Amino acid sequence: MIKEHTEKTLHTRDTDHLLPSAWKSGSLKYDELKTLAEGGTGKLYTTTDKNLLRTVAYKTLHADLRDSEIETKRFLREARVTANIQPPGTLPVYELGRDREGQLFFTMKKVEGRDLRQILLDLRHEIPDVMDEFPLPRLLDILIQVCQTIAYAHDVGVIHRDLKPANVIIGKFGEVYVLDWGLAKVMGSPSLSSPELIEEEENADFSLPPVGRHYGTPMYMSPEIARGDAKLDHRADVFSLGIMLFEILTHRFLVEGEDFVEIKKKLLEEPFPLPRKIAPEKSIPKDLQAICVKALKRNKEERYSAVTGLLADLQRFRHDEEVSVYWYSGWEKLTRWNHRHAYSILSILSALAGAGIYALFQK
Repeated sequence: MIKEHTEKTLHTRDTDHLLPSAWKSGSLKYDELKTLAEGGTGKLYTTTDKNLLRTVAYKTLHADLRDSEIETKRFLREARVTANIQPPGTLPVYELGRDREGQLFFTMKKVEGRDLRQILLDLRHEIPDVMDEFPLPRLLDILIQVCQTIAYAHDVGVIHRDLKPANVIIGKFGEVYVLDWGLAKVMGSPSLSSPELIEEEENADFSLPPVGRHYGTPMYMSPEIARGDAKLDHRADVFSLGIMLFEILTHRFLVEGEDFVEIKKKLLEEPFPLPRKIAPEKSIPKDLQAICVKALKRNKEERYSAVTGLLADLQRFRHDEEVSVYWYSGWEKLTRWNHRHAYSILSILSALAGAGIYALFQK
């Protein structure tokens, strides 16, 4: 069963409550912290802003990483990147500061919803309610919104680098958010990332993260990230979006393995399965498979040159238009034309039939 999250109902006692003359600011204005989630480098809490009387998400670094210069810089980057990328698909950041012990924190909107990872797992297990709520057209619309957010990020010089279903949240009213910009690569913007961090990353090997440290999720890495290439570009995100499309189409993982070494071998050496072949029961359209295959080219030069290309083809498919990466046979073109103009054809035939009957009775 799917547990629905509900926001509290607002009352005037909440909105009209007087602000004390000795009001609190900074971390002092937040109520008790309740653990919400925990990741490789940080911890997420839920708490109440006692001035605005609203629930917020409160994020900090793990205690053992608070003295790490590189993780501190990444934490600041995540807060600032999230705050500066402001399409509807990212979370509003409310505050960045230090608590009474001097430790960094930032607060942001608390999302009520489900992540795409759990939705896809439920679909894989054929949970009836989820299958009814998330048919293929809706899943494609969700991915289109993710692509729009990533296209905006690329336009301002930010590569996400950790795109995966777990970082996509679908709100209770259908809103779609892309989360966790902690591994984002900022293309030289001094306002969002320090030059020292950019230089450090240019020489880093992300294929071999330190013990206990997680730089991305192996199953959703692009081949260039798996190889440890330092000079990445936006096509790394295109590949990760292609993996998400593969899972949406097949309800299966693109690559699986016992450890990073096995997954890396599959990413770099073994042929990727075709969606229609691995999930024949899904009746995946050939042109939709072609979009997925294009996004998943191992050689980045052969992928979509930009996420906008992937986005445009997904939108064309949803609008029943021809996509750019598939060659339609004459029969397919005729079938598509008949499908798109079925209503017009029926209207014309009905009109002709009506005219014929009218003429017959006029004799």
